[in-house]
Amino acid sequence: MSDLTEGRIGPCHEGHLAAIRAIYNDAILTTTALWEYAPRSEATVAAWWEAKRSGGLPVLGLEDGRGELVGFATWGPFRPFPAYKYSVEHSVYLAAPARGRGLGRRLLGALVQEAELREIRLMVGGICASNAASIALHRSLGFEHAGTIRDAGFKFGRWLDLEFWQKRLAGPAAPVDG
Repeated sequence: MSDLTEGRIGPCHEGHLAAIRAIYNDAILTTTALWEYAPRSEATVAAWWEAKRSGGLPVLGLEDGRGELVGFATWGPFRPFPAYKYSVEHSVYLAAPARGRGLGRRLLGALVQEAELREIRLMVGGICASNAASIALHRSLGFEHAGTIRDAGFKFGRWLDLEFWQKRLAGPAAPVDG
């Protein structure tokens, strides 16, 4: 993996789907960042991509100097009800060799900037309470702890606590109902 301090962050495209799938599947199989048990299929990732694309939701990627995707960040609706339209739940994932190098901070920072441009009011991250690196990342970018749900999941033979971290942004100048 080449030096990534100057790696390019920009919108992902269909050519990134194999790398996105590999990053997701590594996180599923080796971490508590995703609370899934089985790797995602090509069809599942393609459906995820189409939902992001058709919903106008951002998927930002970080490419290394060779143009290979080594991480991505995205968001989706926080809850599926209209009054939550100014709130999003985000996620950031990195390939294993890219972790611990400050790249998550770059990706999440870019996602926060995108949220500000789109007049999002609240960004929420659901983080496994044992994921100290992700918690430190969110804290470093001004996210605040908003609560913990104990024993919310079970993976790798143990109960997992789910922490919510939030960042309030300016949001729209004139928010509207409906």
